Amino acid sequence: MNIAPDMRSWLVAAMIAMFATAVVHAQEAPAARPRAFYISEFVVTDREGMKPYSAQVESTFLPFGGRYIVRGGSIDTLEGDGPKGGMVVIEFDSRERAQAWYDSAAYRKIMPFRHRSATSRVYIVEGAVIPPNH
Repeated sequence: MNIAPDMRSWLVAAMIAMFATAVVHAQEAPAARPRAFYISEFVVTDREGMKPYSAQVESTFLPFGGRYIVRGGSIDTLEGDGPKGGMVVIEFDSRERAQAWYDSAAYRKIMPFRHRSATSRVYIVEGAVIPPNH
């Protein structure tokens, strides 16, 4: 088959563009990063008794890569029964890191302050942080 040089250049350019488009679309979306979230709903019953816990808790989870996502602030319940008091959410890179912090000697040392000075419901929830636009 005899194709004019201008047409051949156009066809080659079109094929390259189609291939490049296919490669871009074939790439996998960025993987969701596994995370774990320590979630605590609490009602403080003794503010003075809670102060040692509040003053020390962050220093216990920082070595495990924990970081506050939610600490205090108002809660607007949209459905069902909302928390009666406050809420804390601490993010960790994995469930294992969250559990290791919860089981650590440093955290176990201050936990009795929370138990004596508040009522709480505590969870570790595994989830993923999905990259934007996916």
